[in-house]
Amino acid sequence: MTEILVLYYSRYGATAQLARHIATGVEKSGAVARVRTVAPVTTNLEAEAPAVPEQGPPYATVRDLEETDGLALGSPTRFGNMAAPLKYFLDGTSGLWASGALVDRPFGVFTSTATMHGGQETTLLSMALPLIHQGMVWVGVPYTVPELTSTASGGSPYGPSHVAGPDGSREITREERRIAEALGERIGRLAGQLRGDTAP
Repeated sequence: MTEILVLYYSRYGATAQLARHIATGVEKSGAVARVRTVAPVTTNLEAEAPAVPEQGPPYATVRDLEETDGLALGSPTRFGNMAAPLKYFLDGTSGLWASGALVDRPFGVFTSTATMHGGQETTLLSMALPLIHQGMVWVGVPYTVPELTSTASGGSPYGPSHVAGPDGSREITREERRIAEALGERIGRLAGQLRGDTAP
């Protein structure tokens, strides 16, 4: 059975909402979604949370990456880059890079920002770079997803995104939701094909 890791960091909940829609898309493809988050870090770049979060999905481990067939990675923007907790987690995956464990596995990226021009595409690119170094295969959102041309807020060929507003109160739009689900479906389907499954 094909399994996709949906891994994210979310400070105020917008990125977590996108992650849930991506997981829905993964499940629609026939694959299993393994949803995980990462712990916050201190200014000294040390994890600052208990080993098990009080609510929400469990914290990810490197084994989650090893054991799954594909990845959807999400973060809110921090000055056009991924948030520090997610970068901290990825920086701990050099063993996977050295062994080539993630080579040829598909990945996609997603983000949320306060404003339309708050760094969505650069944040998506910042998350993609370390995964390309891992030898993973980037899966974007094709223009065959009609919502990509009708969205007036988030979403691009690089990956799903959400414009949460300055106070984070904007709900995910129908177009943003569909773009997120489409990415999840595509990663699940392609991961199954790369595994050689006739159906994921």
